[in-house]
Amino acid sequence: MPKPEGSFSPAPPATPPAPATRPASVPPAGLKPVDKDTTAGILFGIGAYGLWGLLPLYFFVLHPAGAVEIVANRVVWSLVFCILLVTVTRSWRVLTDAFRNRAVIGPLSIAAALIAVNWLTYTYGVTTGQAVEAALGYFINPLVSVLLGVFVLKEKLRPLQWAAVGIGFIAVGVLTVSYGKLPWIALTLAFSFGLYGFVKKRVGPRADAVTSLSVETIVLAPLAAATMIVLAVSGAATLTTNGAGHFWLLAASGVITAVPLLFFGASARRLPMTTIGLLQYFAPVLQFIVALVVFQETMTLDRWIGFGVVWLALLVLTLDMLLAAGKSSATRKRARATA
Repeated sequence: MPKPEGSFSPAPPATPPAPATRPASVPPAGLKPVDKDTTAGILFGIGAYGLWGLLPLYFFVLHPAGAVEIVANRVVWSLVFCILLVTVTRSWRVLTDAFRNRAVIGPLSIAAALIAVNWLTYTYGVTTGQAVEAALGYFINPLVSVLLGVFVLKEKLRPLQWAAVGIGFIAVGVLTVSYGKLPWIALTLAFSFGLYGFVKKRVGPRADAVTSLSVETIVLAPLAAATMIVLAVSGAATLTTNGAGHFWLLAASGVITAVPLLFFGASARRLPMTTIGLLQYFAPVLQFIVALVVFQETMTLDRWIGFGVVWLALLVLTLDMLLAAGKSSATRKRARATA
């Protein structure tokens, strides 16, 4: 039997040979080992999209603060949180280098403007009783990303992608009739976030999540601070007039903004884009449930039909994504086998 030193002694003849023990790291036959990195990535992804999905509840408890005040505070307190984070991680040199690099500061400045539009529109939708339409924007967002690929990157769509986009246009038409107007909140959210993701992708690995958020908040901070001052002078601000609890809830917007973004960054580093693509539906589903169950917003039959058409488009898009990922995986396996 094995000894600590690695030598062996014969087993007694009357005792049958003991079955070979399996190292703890080797799973039983027929079972695949658990990929801890993938598991962590999924948990981080659920954390990120879960927090984004529950964000309407946070805006709800900030009443009577309006959308403009909430977003201004969100920017300023996010900057405070980022400064603390950059200091703790000793990343000031990385942040300084980002401002010196035109290939980074230019796109991130555009990204800052886009995310400001996104935040304002979303907060306005939630605080004015239109959280269902806000959730619709993030359901439509994957279709917008496909369109950006066609018109900006000149990508060629696969048949199922064309089908999904076509169904998406039908859905927008149905919802326009249902709402009696173009669902501009949903479309603004979808296009602003789609463009935001596109711009951030162009920056790529040249700026990590903390650096990106820091640059974006620094760019927006002067306007946000000026807005907070104007609101305070005009008597419209609620930051210091509704008690300590309200103050700290608004101040917490920095952490509430940064934490899911950091979770998302940790998830994206560990998971393939296919898995990220599936997890992204988690946020609008939660937002939709909160709008119906907590805010008790009305969903008429024609709106259910419109949402149903959107979900059909997403189902087709998801099917195409899974098929493409399967083909890509099979191609890589064949390439490794012949190498």
